[in-house]
Amino acid sequence: MTAPLVRAAVLMIGDELLSGRTQDTNLRTIAEFLAPLGVQIGEARVVTDEPAEISAAVNALRARYAYVFTTGGIGPTHDDKTADAVAAAFGVNIGVRADARAILEAHYGTTEINEARLRMARIPDGASLIANPVSKAPGFQLGNVFVMAGVPSIMRAMLEDVGKRIEGGAVVKSVTVRAKGVREGDLAAPLAALQKAEPDVSLGSYPWYQPPDGYGVHLVARSADEAVLARARDGMLAIARDLGVDGEVL
Repeated sequence: MTAPLVRAAVLMIGDELLSGRTQDTNLRTIAEFLAPLGVQIGEARVVTDEPAEISAAVNALRARYAYVFTTGGIGPTHDDKTADAVAAAFGVNIGVRADARAILEAHYGTTEINEARLRMARIPDGASLIANPVSKAPGFQLGNVFVMAGVPSIMRAMLEDVGKRIEGGAVVKSVTVRAKGVREGDLAAPLAALQKAEPDVSLGSYPWYQPPDGYGVHLVARSADEAVLARARDGMLAIARDLGVDGEVL
């Protein structure tokens, strides 16, 4: 029996992302981490630091997907509003929690934690902590929502604690055929025909330009069924041959 597909969403939080000041890399990291676990990203959103916007997005995504991963907005400054917004989304209280505070006290070597740093120990009721091996301030899991830091190195480290909590499904694999000297318009019709013949595979075409080699298209097939994927690979190679080029399986 084929395992079901499990899908997740990523919610990236921060005005700096929307202004263009900061370029996100967390989406790719999360997607690549989850894929071998049998979880596929079905949607990604970016929202401002406005609590109502964060809460609305969390509620919309957690109702639709098996898991939601948020990044950003759990630091010590005034614009770090994610923890409060997630608590509001779930309708629970939030406050400084003893176990989270103890982590910070051990990290800073004092029980005299200032108000700004204590913001990082505010955890919604009912949440479990997500370990942070880098800067120690924990993230948290509430229901199917994982709340993590926005700093890429910290977020990546937090994923190690998240991974063991994930119940994945079918692992989707991909195969890529490189067709040099072909334009997307040349293969649109045959690729559409292949998609119709193989409805259980996801097909895509991605043009590339690489001076001095020239140009071409990468044809990509994705499926959790290896037999379907093999047929799609052969179909993509046949498309390349029909266009007079030798496709290369990458």
